[in-house]
Amino acid sequence: MPIITLITDFGYKDHFVGQLKGNIYSNNPHVNIVDISHEISPFNIMEAAYILENSYKNFPNETVHIIDVDSERTEEKKYIIMHLDNHYFIASDNGILSILSQNINPEKIFEIIINEDLNTIDSSIKIFSEVSSHLAKGGKPEIVGKQINGIKSVKNLKPFINEDLKQIVSSVIYVDNFGNVVTNLKKDFFEEIRKGRKFIISARNYKFDKIYNKYSDIVNLKTDITERNDEGKGMVLFNSSDLLQISIYKSNPKNVGTASSLMGLKIYDSVTVTFD
Repeated sequence: MPIITLITDFGYKDHFVGQLKGNIYSNNPHVNIVDISHEISPFNIMEAAYILENSYKNFPNETVHIIDVDSERTEEKKYIIMHLDNHYFIASDNGILSILSQNINPEKIFEIIINEDLNTIDSSIKIFSEVSSHLAKGGKPEIVGKQINGIKSVKNLKPFINEDLKQIVSSVIYVDNFGNVVTNLKKDFFEEIRKGRKFIISARNYKFDKIYNKYSDIVNLKTDITERNDEGKGMVLFNSSDLLQISIYKSNPKNVGTASSLMGLKIYDSVTVTFD
């Protein structure tokens, strides 16, 4: 059974998720719809791209992915289809798919040309559902779109490094449900620039000189369990996506706080690495 996945900033209070699913089933009742997330912060394309990049590879080839975030259709912001890594992606041309395609070149990109005069508040729901259903049936993107060569890009996709290679300036690209702060600094790039040197990681007024392999490494197992006080301590590690992440050990917004709340970090804030 073909699969269509959904990533939106709709939330669950309103009718939009149901409207999108209903339209898809009306166009193609023989499809499996998978909700990846409907809790993207409103209009936050970096957040949507991070979740998409870390989820799509787990689905079979030719899965169709809808990313309906910041999707008001305008003359400057068209609707597009991207075929990349044997998957189809449908989104607004607002930079989301440029984040995904920075490391993998897309096979083809199409501007969606059906219902071009439709510019209602829910036009993305109607058009994305029709196009995704068409692709899930095995339909060709050329029937609903015209091929284009490029898409809009987003600034600050990659960390900045100064000329003497002594400092990397990365950006926060995601804050997860635990308040962990994820940056755009990849482990292999960090190690390439580091070359074994000592370092200081700075996030606002907080500084770290050690990167842990996993969360529990912060715990000193030689200390008696009754004397440990590791909960609430700040730490840095590379997460499962090999991205530099700032965390609070066993963080909880209701008691010890989170890296985001305690350090005042949000998306697009800078995290700096300085080498000796």
